[in-house]
Amino acid sequence: MAVSLNGTHHHALVHGYSHHHGEPIAPLWSGTMNSENRLYYADNLEILRLLCEDVSIAGNVRLVYIDPPYSTGGFFQTRDFQSAYSDHLRGDEYLDFMKHRLALLYDLLASDGSCFIHLDSTMVFHVKVLMDTIFGASNFKGMITRQKCKPKNYTRTTFGNISDYILFYGKSPTSIWHRSYYEWTDEKMYKEYPYIDEKTGKRHKRVPVHAPGTRNGKTGEEWRGMMPPQGKHWQYTPDKLEEMDKRGEIYWSSNGNPRRKVFFEDSKGIPVQDIWSDCIDIENQNTISTGYPTEKNPLILQRIIEACSNKGDIVLDCFAGSGTTLEVASNLERRWIGVDVSETAITTILKRFGHGTKPLGDFTAKKVEENTSLFEATDNHIAINKQHRIVRDFTLFSQPSYLPVFQTLLHQLDQHE
Repeated sequence: MAVSLNGTHHHALVHGYSHHHGEPIAPLWSGTMNSENRLYYADNLEILRLLCEDVSIAGNVRLVYIDPPYSTGGFFQTRDFQSAYSDHLRGDEYLDFMKHRLALLYDLLASDGSCFIHLDSTMVFHVKVLMDTIFGASNFKGMITRQKCKPKNYTRTTFGNISDYILFYGKSPTSIWHRSYYEWTDEKMYKEYPYIDEKTGKRHKRVPVHAPGTRNGKTGEEWRGMMPPQGKHWQYTPDKLEEMDKRGEIYWSSNGNPRRKVFFEDSKGIPVQDIWSDCIDIENQNTISTGYPTEKNPLILQRIIEACSNKGDIVLDCFAGSGTTLEVASNLERRWIGVDVSETAITTILKRFGHGTKPLGDFTAKKVEENTSLFEATDNHIAINKQHRIVRDFTLFSQPSYLPVFQTLLHQLDQHE
């Protein structure tokens, strides 16, 4: 059952107080007695400062992903015209805003943790300079270019803007890394692995057994009466090459040149590179969404979380928005901390946790009555969300006076115990 809303039954979850307008940040609701996941409705700067004082969190966050404002000067609404947030900070004011938060995030990260920052071209290079200063330029691991939408046909004076960017930093050279792979398609498999082994029937490709650069050791010595090509060396020692040949892993061409067989069955997939074209946010009117204006494709978060954390690790998103990071982290069995200062964002997250998402086309359909239950839906909506897993394993923190704002949504979550 849900824990008492006055905090008396879960004092261990408070982890310090922050006073704003004379009122402390406190636990308002908890779906389970011992939940370690936290959702904060508050200014992320003060929450990050509080977390830095929490010995269970500071230095123990394995992964940070944030999708902060982009300094566009715009005002953002949800698909049903609810005010989400104002992206009004520009220039130095924006950089100062980011600098303080990034410094705190650095302190919260574990020594083998990673930080991903999602931005567009407006401030990505400015923020990279900040990150080089805070994290160290040597800990910059890459910048992912993500195709965010379909090609545009209405650009007049420049190329179509269909991309945004994700800066990737480790706190140290030892940050956790699990390589990501795409699954093979038949077309790519046949092209990449065009040969069939005559004896085993295994599909394979053939690659050189030498590599650039001369070597003075065994890999530079003679094998089978031949030396490596000029300016190159064997990839393996002659003894190792001999063993591979006995196992049938060397192909000999008609003119006697050796090549190594690389078998398809040993491939884990196609390694993901730093250009992501499979994570478009809105594909069509059937795209599943919360309706929040800056909601990102869950595949982005799945790929990042799986690459840079393990089950049980803490994932933090202090610009939680629609809650994509939190839901994906929960589904992947990570602990999580989410923070947002927007009432619309927190409402969106609670609705998402309780009921999932719906097709974009539903936002343009006949408006549902305001008193309709969060958990009532059309047959189409129910069919789409039949795989949705209710997320209740978290504690909501904020100022106690805000409890009535979310009371109805929290009560509906209680009904799903």
